[in-house]
Amino acid sequence: MSDSIEERLKSLGIVLPEVSLPAAKYVNDVIVNGLMFVSGKGPAGHPRGKLGSDFSTEEGYQFARSTGLEILAVVKSALGTLDKVKRVVKIQGFVNAQPFYEEHHKVLNGCSDLFIEVFEEKGSHARSVFGAGSLRDNLPIIIDSIFEVEE
Repeated sequence: MSDSIEERLKSLGIVLPEVSLPAAKYVNDVIVNGLMFVSGKGPAGHPRGKLGSDFSTEEGYQFARSTGLEILAVVKSALGTLDKVKRVVKIQGFVNAQPFYEEHHKVLNGCSDLFIEVFEEKGSHARSVFGAGSLRDNLPIIIDSIFEVEE
């Protein structure tokens, strides 16, 4: 990748949101031995509801992308620049879904696709996705993540 991540964001027309505050008694991120652990984040606007009844898979995909932008805002705030990200290591998604819902993986692709779009090969990552009977504030998705970073 020849451009910096910051230049790439601009060329893609991606504007990061303001960093959201933690929802309870925790911090947004912790860096240990070159790994940045980002606490679970949800989509902008705090939509409420479940996949499979209130929202479609396509809407869930957009919620996951929005959540990815929230995560990137935390990373940039903590590091000063996304150019200090060496690679995306892992994302873990929790999808607030009806028991019959089976497309959790397609929802989480919204975040995965964003990270690959922004970081290219450094954005490929391991991941897990789980269906949840409920999530805080009835959010449709929460994603936590791990990045390898320059300290």
